[in-house]
Amino acid sequence: MTSRVRDAGQNTGVSPEFTVDPAMLDAVSPSGDRGGIVLGSGLKGEPLTISALRSTPTRIVLVGGLYLARQVAMRAMAVGAWVVVATGRPTEWQVLSRAAGSRDGRPSPLVQIRRLSPVELPRPSEDAPLLVVTDGGPTPQDLFPPRSPWQTTIYVLPYLHPQAGATANAADLVLMQRLPAGQAELAARIWRLPPQMMRQLTTLNDDQVVALGRNLWRPLRLVTTGKEQQLLGPVRRGD
Repeated sequence: MTSRVRDAGQNTGVSPEFTVDPAMLDAVSPSGDRGGIVLGSGLKGEPLTISALRSTPTRIVLVGGLYLARQVAMRAMAVGAWVVVATGRPTEWQVLSRAAGSRDGRPSPLVQIRRLSPVELPRPSEDAPLLVVTDGGPTPQDLFPPRSPWQTTIYVLPYLHPQAGATANAADLVLMQRLPAGQAELAARIWRLPPQMMRQLTTLNDDQVVALGRNLWRPLRLVTTGKEQQLLGPVRRGD
């Protein structure tokens, strides 16, 4: 798997470091790991990091609620990424603009909230990676496929749909929250999961996520900072 989930302290690779405005760090108060994003903790409380902003075009599928999607986007911002959100519900994403703050009385250019239509994207680079969030429902349009280094596209799926199988199979990393039994069965068909993994997807708590990839099945618990709670509210499965 290319988008790795790493245990802090056990990582043998070196991720790039990005710079970020101190005001952004103060607003978001993220947990960062040298360019990676600390998504949550393992069973023993160890931090688990995803290398989502990389020199390789990257696809991430997120099956779950807006809470998780917005938290991942905010943590990408906190390590220096541009964030472009293409969505049919822009009001729900304005929290990112509030987290980014303003410069000279204008909204921060690090965050763009767009409608679901093609637009010109910022040019990503190692110093300024790009995270594109496509929040287009269970069968998303591939408006902004990752085609260049340092671009990562997240597809936010509120639930699994049979027509999303191609998008799901093309992902480098899948993050799944709790699924109803019927959707867990669909997940098992898409990713060829054994019965015990399928059952686990139906019993996750609100603050639990499964990270799925090639040779990867890693349950984890979401960790939210105090300032993230102020912006996003309590950890939850739904929106």
